[in-house]
Amino acid sequence: MKNMEKYFLAILPSEEIFNRAEQIKNELKEKFNVKYALKSPAHITVKMPFPFDENREAQLIEKLGSFLKSYPCFDLRIAGIHHFGNRVIYSKVAESEALRTLQEDLRKFCRLHLHLVEELSDRNYTPHMTLAFKDIKPKIYDQIFEFVNKQPIEGAFSVHQICLLKKVEGRWKVIFHLDLQCKS
Repeated sequence: MKNMEKYFLAILPSEEIFNRAEQIKNELKEKFNVKYALKSPAHITVKMPFPFDENREAQLIEKLGSFLKSYPCFDLRIAGIHHFGNRVIYSKVAESEALRTLQEDLRKFCRLHLHLVEELSDRNYTPHMTLAFKDIKPKIYDQIFEFVNKQPIEGAFSVHQICLLKKVEGRWKVIFHLDLQCKS
């Protein structure tokens, strides 16, 4: 019997950037009661959440691992605070051809080999690291944006792996690290 669970694929930033993003998310919770972004670790999504049979989780990991191990490691840069309307506030990821190629190829792989539905957001990919979303009240959006904008997250890091996350008891947990091909 199928046991459908939710998964997604993401890049976790360097420890320094990760800790800074988590600090901002916690400050937003304390100051504005904006806490939905705390349900997942700081990350850059490369494949939007999708349902998958938990009984086939090992096969999912094996197929994704085989696909991703041929992709080279690459560098990413985080700089500036931006937003999608008044519903999402995020740190912007600088344009990266390597990330764009990986995401497009992964999107096609998931559709053809894992038979996953292609989401509109997979096709209109805007790499970013969410700091606040879903529970931002319109009346205080400007205050929240100003607060975050005064403390932008900036930095660069090397991407060596893609993480598979799974929704467990309402929170997203990293369940597996899928290595890219890094030259020694």
